[in-house]
Amino acid sequence: MEKTKESQRGQFGTKLGFIIACVGSAVGMANIWMFPYRTGKFGGAAFLIPYFIFVVLLGFSGVIGEMAFGRSMKTGPLGAFGKAMKLRFGEKYEKPGRVIGIIPVLGSLGIAIGYSVVVGWVLKYLFSALTGELISIENMGAFFGELTGNFGSVGWHMLALVMTFAIMAMGISKGIEKVNKIMMPVFFIFFILLMFRVMTLPGAAEGYQYLFVPNWEQLLDVKTWVYALGQAFFSLSLAGSGTVVYGSYLKDDVDVVSSAKNVAIFDTLAALLAGMVVIPAVFAFGMDVASGPPLMFITLPAVFQQMPFGTIFAVIFFAAVLFAAITSLMNLFETPIEALQEQFGLSRIAAVIIVAVVGAAISIFIENGDAVSTWMDIISIYVIPLGALLAGIMFFWVCPKGFAKEQSELGRKKKLGKWFVPLTKYVFVGITLIVYILGIFFGGIG
Repeated sequence: MEKTKESQRGQFGTKLGFIIACVGSAVGMANIWMFPYRTGKFGGAAFLIPYFIFVVLLGFSGVIGEMAFGRSMKTGPLGAFGKAMKLRFGEKYEKPGRVIGIIPVLGSLGIAIGYSVVVGWVLKYLFSALTGELISIENMGAFFGELTGNFGSVGWHMLALVMTFAIMAMGISKGIEKVNKIMMPVFFIFFILLMFRVMTLPGAAEGYQYLFVPNWEQLLDVKTWVYALGQAFFSLSLAGSGTVVYGSYLKDDVDVVSSAKNVAIFDTLAALLAGMVVIPAVFAFGMDVASGPPLMFITLPAVFQQMPFGTIFAVIFFAAVLFAAITSLMNLFETPIEALQEQFGLSRIAAVIIVAVVGAAISIFIENGDAVSTWMDIISIYVIPLGALLAGIMFFWVCPKGFAKEQSELGRKKKLGKWFVPLTKYVFVGITLIVYILGIFFGGIG
């Protein structure tokens, strides 16, 4: 009976498909949008040192933990939290555990709602690049301002949601896994093409210097470490939700430690690739690399306008960004969809429709650029790190002694060392608590 239930809820067909889907969830607009700017602002190569440290710490603790937690419970956070409480305290505590599990589910849904608005903007820019309109726009700021006004991108926003939910309606292996296997390799191919093109631009060398020549003094600035931590934490999609859900679709013979390592490596490569495209291109044309959010929608399009064959490279860039955005969006929406399927017994199609309607109904009213920014800040500061913290506590503290290590070792030929328990139980949970506090103090670090 249990096997029948598992087959109905879907599974990843292959280990490679699971890894690529997790890479797709991690590689998003934060890699392309935020990483290049922060690396340059906080010391170039000096910023990479704390960033790499935190990627390793979080990858070998939190990412492994969320994958193993989902697989061990065969359900997403809502059900997993309940089962963890039941294992430790008895059956009467399962319901309170499920109630706590609502937090990461709502966090995932909330960030997906805001993210979908931005994906609509990307679609509009891709279409404008394909038609040649983007290259001829005289005032890019006004163009972006009109798009991000009240109800300024309804059609593109709804199209982004239709595309995402159409894929998700096909299920895990036939939808999410198959599309990720196409979109993620194409994303990397497109950015490698862009990187080689940017390398030939006069003045690009200054961008590489900005990106990779270390300003060691920045390591003495606490903000360098704070924002490197935030970049690593949010880039690896630690939220107690999407990675837990993807893990719940994973077979027991898959090595989650190896999978987590691959996710961390490819997510970091994506960020570095983005940096090697964006920063030198902006420098080559004398634009402002510190322009923040307008970097992708105002500064870079202006760069493409000045490049030979700029239309072609604008299409490649925004197509790659769209692929990264869609794969991340699918992961975010999968959490509430799985919860409806698992906890309320709904069919896959019914769950997708309900989440689609809720997502569209809310997100259409936050299409204004300021509104969606405020929405995303609230969710990313107060809900997302709290979800990750709660998941870490549930798996590494609430579950019986030795349970987390045992479940993380499934599918491995070699047992995990003594480092695993202190790294996960104390270091990861402690870091996640710090992320939560720092996010509130600094007004967001992700």
